[in-house]
Amino acid sequence: MTTQRNGLPDAFHVFDTTLRDGAQGEGMALTVADKLAIAKHLDDLGVGFIEGGWPGALPKDTEFFARAQSELNLRNAQLVAFGSTRKAEKKASEDPQVLALRDSGAGTICLVAKSHVGHVERALRTTPAKNLEMITDTVTFLRSEGKRVFVDCEHFFDGYHLDPAYAVEVVRTAAAAGADVVVLCDTNGGMLPSWVHRVVSEVLAATGARLGIHCQDDTGCAVANTIAAVEAGVTHVQCVANGYGERTGNANLATVVANLQLKMDIACLPPGKLKELSRVSHAIAEISNMTPRHHLPYVGMSAFAHKAGLHASAIKVDPDLYQHIDPTLVGNDMRMLISEMAGRASVELKGKELGHDLTASPQALANVVERVKAMEARGYSFEAADASFDLLIRSELDPESAQLFELESWRVIVDRDVAGEVRTEATVKLHAGGKRFVATGEGNGPVNALDMALRQGLEQVFPDLARLELVDFKVRILEGAHGTGAIVRVLVETSDGETEWNTVGVHENIIEASWQALADAVTYGLVQQAERA
Repeated sequence: MTTQRNGLPDAFHVFDTTLRDGAQGEGMALTVADKLAIAKHLDDLGVGFIEGGWPGALPKDTEFFARAQSELNLRNAQLVAFGSTRKAEKKASEDPQVLALRDSGAGTICLVAKSHVGHVERALRTTPAKNLEMITDTVTFLRSEGKRVFVDCEHFFDGYHLDPAYAVEVVRTAAAAGADVVVLCDTNGGMLPSWVHRVVSEVLAATGARLGIHCQDDTGCAVANTIAAVEAGVTHVQCVANGYGERTGNANLATVVANLQLKMDIACLPPGKLKELSRVSHAIAEISNMTPRHHLPYVGMSAFAHKAGLHASAIKVDPDLYQHIDPTLVGNDMRMLISEMAGRASVELKGKELGHDLTASPQALANVVERVKAMEARGYSFEAADASFDLLIRSELDPESAQLFELESWRVIVDRDVAGEVRTEATVKLHAGGKRFVATGEGNGPVNALDMALRQGLEQVFPDLARLELVDFKVRILEGAHGTGAIVRVLVETSDGETEWNTVGVHENIIEASWQALADAVTYGLVQQAERA
């Protein structure tokens, strides 16, 4: 038995194709540097194979493989070059693209081959028999050059439905030529789990070949189809980080791996690596400039977030009562969400998460519960505003710690002249440190001007305030039927260069809602700085 570089037996493969198939997704525009960075994270996770792209066909991928030789020091994964079988009119040893695969520096080659008669005849414009010759010649040549070869049977399931005998013959031919794994591809993503299970079982029985699976997500079943294929005997799974990919995407790497390892007891990552799953998922999202999907299974921020009071009461007794796994196994955390559904248990657990022991003050706990329900009835939401909720708790446990300054008044003036130039000026009157301050700030809009004025006033008492930076600002209309008089919710994200936090404000007036969120953001930042001092 051969062994992968990550020390796991070769009996089961996790094959990542984020850099090739995932990069085809809408909104994905990976540079070569991005691809190298993602490859390092995937190697850290411990996947067995990383498909880097198509050298010889795409200049960016050719550059990636050239740079990979000196810039990637893979400890767990093997780099894979992707390409197609030779052209119908050429020998493999003379086909430039096949030679580019040989010369890519990758020890493993993944070839795409046609297994659907319609594609053979209409896309390749050749005969079914000639297609089999192309597969045999290309695999045999690359094997003779010392390469390990996998063959992706494109549109396999649709081809099997149309002509099962030919689809099976493609598998037999690839295996006989020396392909280590023949991958059955649901290229159009139209399969369902029971269909995949049946076809894989039939093909395995008919060929005896080592089979892999590659699923698109057009029916929303890519992960389920992958698991069904494994249950039917597949020992090689092709996946993409965060489910990226063309159209609706591919089977999600994290979900597939976690299911295999935690639910099916299949060792597909090196020991201790599963806990890196959440970190790697988020890191790849950042590199790809894609917003992390909060509701992804296992690795999403909401994967172990609990909101209803009934759930919280049970979780207080035993977290496993409402969680299918311990979130720390995949590097995630349990989170309590505070909403109008919150009961005493929810607030108590969330307070503990934020570092406050509300059990020591039953009255404060009761007050927080009632205030949350009343405020959420007015439009507040603390689910994405932990900092505002932290200050709410502090105002009950220790009011002075959450009241670092007092607003006397604010005023915002917006002028637009005949030339169309807009100027905004804000004035705030504050009391802090036993003094009264009047500060004026100018900005590119009302909120920016208020932020500048608030800082100018408070920096005289709190010089560390200069480190705070507003990094995001979101507005949501809560009652659209009221038109311009609707209640709005403002969410502000702030950073001090070390951590980030979110605060919320709600009012019919968007500037007042913004002021509430800004005031909380500044207060929370100052409190955190004082506690770290």
